[in-house]
Amino acid sequence: MATRSARQRRRTFPTVVADLVDRRGWNPVALLNGLDRLTPGRARGRKIADGVPYGPDVRHRLDVWVPADHKRDAEPLPVVVFFYGGGWHAGSRTDYGFVGAALASQGFVVVLPDYRLVPTVRYPEFLRDGALALRWVVDFIGHYGGDATRIAVSGHSAGAYNAVMLVLDDRWLAEVNLPPETIDAAALLSGPYDFAPFREFRGRNAFGHWPNPAETQPISHCGPDTPPMLLIHGSSDRLVYAKNSRNLAARLKQHGSPVTLRIYQGANHADPVIAMSRPFRGRVPVLADVTAFLRSALGTPTSASTD
Repeated sequence: MATRSARQRRRTFPTVVADLVDRRGWNPVALLNGLDRLTPGRARGRKIADGVPYGPDVRHRLDVWVPADHKRDAEPLPVVVFFYGGGWHAGSRTDYGFVGAALASQGFVVVLPDYRLVPTVRYPEFLRDGALALRWVVDFIGHYGGDATRIAVSGHSAGAYNAVMLVLDDRWLAEVNLPPETIDAAALLSGPYDFAPFREFRGRNAFGHWPNPAETQPISHCGPDTPPMLLIHGSSDRLVYAKNSRNLAARLKQHGSPVTLRIYQGANHADPVIAMSRPFRGRVPVLADVTAFLRSALGTPTSASTD
């Protein structure tokens, strides 16, 4: 009986981890990093830059990941800028190396920026940080093998919010002298896009001070000239409900903007990002879906390595 119970615990470990993220606010992504490194598999990404400053604040630092076999004198690769989640009050780029490795293994140069968090700042300062990181990418990613003319943004949860607001609200890129067409595509996981009024403490702390709540909502900024978007959500997400992605997809379609919606049945809030790690890759097909979308949107060669 004890042996059977142990087997059951091992089988349900991803669910337990996801529940800790989804319901209790604990984010064990550093554990995922370690498990990811120990899991056998084919060639993966490697980090070639650690803690590069992109602005004046101590939180203005970023890492760069590339395919394991990439050479700097090779043809430049398209770029994915990934913003992690954490309710705008927690998170560190160093905890998300497994995401950088996963996307890099598919043929992308991946940038993982930190950004300032609540309570040090509130909306819209973390969006200004995201725009500043993109300014760095445009100016310097060529030195790391990336193609500054092919840039996608991605993110999970609060990071998906940051990413989509850089796409939909032109003000933040304009502040750093970047045109809206800087971003060619967006692949977004479990994001909050239509969540006012702010009933949950993370939303209240980050946005409750703003005099016009609608202005903070991605769904308020949809228009006809949006680049292609992939919206991924779990049907059993109880932290950021899937209606956020459904509502945003519907609004974008009303404006004639290209959008693809993927709802993973039975998946919770954390599943899409947990499944980026190699031990839990089979949990939901997030890496395959994101890779196929980004290759189509950015023109990445389909011969890129698989992990």
